[in-house]
Amino acid sequence: MIRLLFKGQSSDKGVSSFQAFAIAISGRVGTGNIAGVATAIAMGGPGAIFWMWVIAFLGAASAFVESTLGQIYKEVDNGQYRGGPAFYIEKGLKVKWYAVLFALTTILSTAVLMPGVQSNSIALSVKNAFQIDPVFTGIGVTAVLALIIIGGVKRISKVAEVVIPFMAAAYILMALVIIGLNITEVPEIFALIIKSAFNMESAFSGVFGMAIAWGVKRGIYSNEAGQGTAPHAAAAAEVSHPVKQGLVQGFSVYVDTLFVCTATALMILFTGQYNVIHPEGGFLVENLPGVEFGAEYTQYAVATQFPSIGSGFVAVSLLFFAFTTIMAYYYIAETNLSYLNRGKNRVWSLWALRALILIATFYGTIRTAKLAWTMGDIGVGLMAWLNIIAILLLRKPVMRAFEDYKRQKKEGKDPVFKAKEAGVENADFWD
Repeated sequence: MIRLLFKGQSSDKGVSSFQAFAIAISGRVGTGNIAGVATAIAMGGPGAIFWMWVIAFLGAASAFVESTLGQIYKEVDNGQYRGGPAFYIEKGLKVKWYAVLFALTTILSTAVLMPGVQSNSIALSVKNAFQIDPVFTGIGVTAVLALIIIGGVKRISKVAEVVIPFMAAAYILMALVIIGLNITEVPEIFALIIKSAFNMESAFSGVFGMAIAWGVKRGIYSNEAGQGTAPHAAAAAEVSHPVKQGLVQGFSVYVDTLFVCTATALMILFTGQYNVIHPEGGFLVENLPGVEFGAEYTQYAVATQFPSIGSGFVAVSLLFFAFTTIMAYYYIAETNLSYLNRGKNRVWSLWALRALILIATFYGTIRTAKLAWTMGDIGVGLMAWLNIIAILLLRKPVMRAFEDYKRQKKEGKDPVFKAKEAGVENADFWD
């Protein structure tokens, strides 16, 4: 996975493997890694983190499948590679109405329902750290987003490949410093997570079922595996074999959940800056009276170790994480609009989409966090159910491509995909 990540170059039609990885990571690494982890702990206790890890291993498998499918059934539209669930549903399953349904659902989810979670978290963390009114934060975020999305996928990929490694490295470095300062507590924290996950920690026995539910729920929200978002970026990569990009995208799930989410969880648990809500009312743990669950837990955790910069550091990190996620949402929505517009010159629809996501982003900064998360969860659920059904039904072309890849590797070749030789139909691009 890691070796493939740095192979391949971009072209006039597509982006490099690393750029496609960066676009996908920008979608995966977002509010879920900071506010989502805090929410999982608040609702399910420390044990929820274990179930986030479990869903990452399952998620890496589904990410491999959906991203490989995105590559197999991609096509060239207006000089750029385009692909994703709508494309592989139409070509692989040969069910046009289902493909159109997914495309419409994805545009609704990524342009209307989901951006508000990211922008709302940005506004709340910036207000908490710098006392800036959410309205001004919303205007600033929306203006910068407009400048980037008007440049299309090339500009998005260029921004992502610079911002993503920088922000992820800075955030994980901070986490490593805090872990280093509390290194003697590592065994105790891991024991707490595992015992709580299996109802062996009496303090959190009241939320055992919630630990599983919220660990899975926030794990899926964080890494987006199986949701159908990553295949859009995966399809844009310039590779010689679909499985190469499938493996790269599987690795992105590990980066998101095993690295970034775990870093957040350890910072919160080391410092004890969290509450755990009892399902029947009240609190099992209340270390932060009056503090609403979300990114503020992480801000308090970092501020415990670094009082002068902690809150601001998390706010800036969340700004980058969430902003790049909104960029990825736009790219996904544009790809599905391109699918619906194939063969038609509807420039007005592209500008309407851009206006829609900018309005949703600004509105997210001024609405309540509860409404933002509810709308976001609806968007994730709608896409995930439609996509998971599709990838289960399309397992055969993926396995044929995988067997073809392994065969060529055993023969000492750099695998090159030829769809008909591998027994895959309707993959016109590869023939």
